Amino acid sequence: MTHSARRMFELLEPICLVTYLADECNEELAALGHRTYWDGYFASRAAPLGRVPAQVVHAAFYSFADGEVARHIPSAWETIPPEASVAARERGSAASLRRILGDELADSPGLVRAADLTTKAATYAPTEGRMMYAGMRTLPVPGDPVARLWHSATMLREHRCDGHVAALVGACIGGTEAHVLDALARGIHPPESFGRLHHLPKERLAPVMDGLRERGLVDADGRFTDAGRETKQRVEALTDELAVPPYDALSPAELDELVSELEPITATLVAAGSR
Repeated sequence: MTHSARRMFELLEPICLVTYLADECNEELAALGHRTYWDGYFASRAAPLGRVPAQVVHAAFYSFADGEVARHIPSAWETIPPEASVAARERGSAASLRRILGDELADSPGLVRAADLTTKAATYAPTEGRMMYAGMRTLPVPGDPVARLWHSATMLREHRCDGHVAALVGACIGGTEAHVLDALARGIHPPESFGRLHHLPKERLAPVMDGLRERGLVDADGRFTDAGRETKQRVEALTDELAVPPYDALSPAELDELVSELEPITATLVAAGSR
């Protein structure tokens, strides 16, 4: 089942990425009054948690550097209710999916079936210890199949993200350290040039790299050691294992059917870069 969880991640991630890469969601959030992309990102993704302080959002998201969340939360909610940001995110994401997929695929029986099976899995898993997933579970599931597919894929993404955070904490890998290991796993060198790191001041990144060297996870040149590569692989394997529970809701035949129905949807999105 860990193989199935990884395969489902590969199939569902391009559906979720339209929220962050396509124009429609950002336009919907800007129309509400969010001043920047990051105002909309933090406000709409954290909104299912309610009006929690920046410290809680920072803990739940895990991978952002100290102070990054506080630049946007709670100020992004001062004039825009969280509920409005959630609705705008759903509208924009569904609109981008429909545009990219085209009417033939978006209105197909296969997409409806994929949405139904994804929702069956996404509404099945226990919520204990899954902060972001639990927040998503409090939201109504959309009736429109395209919106429902996006919503349920995003629930499963947050479930997986919660498990990934648990795996990182268990391995004593901090949020910024996780980005370094992710960069190296992607073949990016120096890792400080990675898009999720390059904006951070050198004085903030240097202690992170020094700490990874002291622990033997990266070498003097900032590349993986054997121990670092093994640690990254162990975290990913545990993330896959922790992502299994939702799919216990599906029979083997249903899981095979879901994979089959998602493949043309995902292929279309990948070809478009989820944009």
